[in-house]
Amino acid sequence: MVNTPTPAPHEPEWLHRHEHEPNPEPPPGGAAFAVQLAEQPARLFTVATLRSLLFTTIHDCYIVSTGHGTSGPFSFGGVRLSDLLAAVLPAGATWEYADVISSDGFGTRLTPAELAAAPAERPPLLAYTIDGAPLTRQAGLVRLVVPTETDDALKQVKWIARIEIRLAAA
Repeated sequence: MVNTPTPAPHEPEWLHRHEHEPNPEPPPGGAAFAVQLAEQPARLFTVATLRSLLFTTIHDCYIVSTGHGTSGPFSFGGVRLSDLLAAVLPAGATWEYADVISSDGFGTRLTPAELAAAPAERPPLLAYTIDGAPLTRQAGLVRLVVPTETDDALKQVKWIARIEIRLAAA
């Protein structure tokens, strides 16, 4: 059972958290994850599906993890979160936020403003390669890498299980 701490007073209620102790082993499951858009049926994405979208490599990234220290630099490859959103959003639709949630219960929320504020060469990335090789189960299979994050790793999610997208009200 995952021990889920209560969010601190300054944290939003939606924040998915887990203990930052080393996971003894990765949670079960594969690299497939569901993308849920409003009330529509979830779409399943695999690494093969991601490979059909534009591939991006971001160099000099670090894995920052509270309680685990920092490792890197690495080159991560995968799909920009903005490209995945463009592929799943209906034409003309706008979104309020995307929750990226791990199979171990951890997750984060990203907004259009955060994606717009990221430098063009360092966007949030759904990574499936590290230093040119496929990510291993231990490394996350598919993981959200936020290259601009350098302190608490609260935006970096490995073992992505689902992405829930909230559309903006019309």
